[in-house]
Amino acid sequence: MSAVGTEVLDRADSVIPPEPPPRWNPLTRITFRFSFGYFGLFCLLFTQIPFAFAGLFAESLPDDAVLWEFRALRPIIESVGRLFFDTDVVLREDSGSGDQYFIWTFVFCLLIAAAVATLIWTALDRRRPNYRRLQAWFLLFIRICLGGQMLLYGFAKAIPTQMPEPTLAKLLQPYGEFSPASVLWNQVGSSPTYEILLGCAEVLGGLLLFLPRTATLGAMLSLVSLAQVFVLNMTFDVPVKILAFHLMLLSMVLLAPQARRLANVLVLDRPSEPAAQPDPFRSNRIRWIAIALQVALGVWMASGFVHTGLKYWNEGGGGSPKPPLYGIWTVSEFTEDGVRVPPLTTDETRWQRVVFDVTGMTYQKMDGTLVPAVPAVDTAAHKISVSAAPERPDAPPDRIADFTFEQPAPDHLTLNGQLNGRPVTITLRQVDLNSFPLRGRGFNWVQDYPYFR
Repeated sequence: MSAVGTEVLDRADSVIPPEPPPRWNPLTRITFRFSFGYFGLFCLLFTQIPFAFAGLFAESLPDDAVLWEFRALRPIIESVGRLFFDTDVVLREDSGSGDQYFIWTFVFCLLIAAAVATLIWTALDRRRPNYRRLQAWFLLFIRICLGGQMLLYGFAKAIPTQMPEPTLAKLLQPYGEFSPASVLWNQVGSSPTYEILLGCAEVLGGLLLFLPRTATLGAMLSLVSLAQVFVLNMTFDVPVKILAFHLMLLSMVLLAPQARRLANVLVLDRPSEPAAQPDPFRSNRIRWIAIALQVALGVWMASGFVHTGLKYWNEGGGGSPKPPLYGIWTVSEFTEDGVRVPPLTTDETRWQRVVFDVTGMTYQKMDGTLVPAVPAVDTAAHKISVSAAPERPDAPPDRIADFTFEQPAPDHLTLNGQLNGRPVTITLRQVDLNSFPLRGRGFNWVQDYPYFR
């Protein structure tokens, strides 16, 4: 045999056959199929998650547009409620609760759908060794959805509108009357700096998720933030338990491919290769285009949340202008039909205090009951009309009082007019808001003794 023929044979013998694709164990494949079905459906159908992609367009959409998926699914979910739970499941569109019976039934439907899809998928595709490429696309989708929710809640705190400062009426409400959720809301709202820092941590976690190179760090920060949120929701009975729990699970799903690497670095003190998120793109050019699109999408969503947050802040939050007569006013004298009414706690008509706040008006009865009301103050004509707070948004206003007012001094106010059809004169004195420790205490570097009131 010639030397050339020998060299050809040697080259042929040295060719290394391609390695077979790594084979996932059966449990991993089944787990992926179920996770793909369940979390994919949850992100597509849980109304708040896709709504975040609207960005700046969200403001131009109808107020109830966020509910369109639930409305579309209502016949199915109502049928499942009657079939499995023997009850009528109703979507409470006027409620901000994320833990409605309707939504719990929705989650049950997703579990059933994902389980059935997993069984069918396993039967039809049981020989496939792995789903690495599909996993990469799935994790990219999950990452963007989670990033949007982190930005949504983060900016709602960074621009402190989610948990606003306690209203003036809350300063008069006994602590024991607060619900656990109100305690949490007012505790966080009492320290805007703390709320802003919480929001910045969530915003940072969300922004990191939109870059593949920092996605693992973003998922870790999101997991820590969401674990705290979930614990607070569970221990203070905040009705966002379903969403908080699922967002926490989405963080874990993103970290699952990095579990061994993270364990090597954080727990086992072993060397590890870089923790990179699975990449679905085959070429560098497409990969850079995809990164640019992810960043643009993150900026788009963030801009929508910032715009909405600033609007709420300036129109109804801490940045909105104070209304006329803003403050808490104590009734020093109350006359009805020209007769002075003594301040008896058993009197059901006499007022004890009146509160004018950004959110409206509240008057306090002699027994301490706080009653919300809707004022219309005309400073030019020195007139005030008061209507009862409507039970429904479309209910007509029920007028309860009409006054003319005089303010001889900034902290003195006199109301003359009709209250529940009876002529009254009410003399009021303004309360110094800094007399409430919650507002006037402030921050102190030096405290010889703890200040608990």
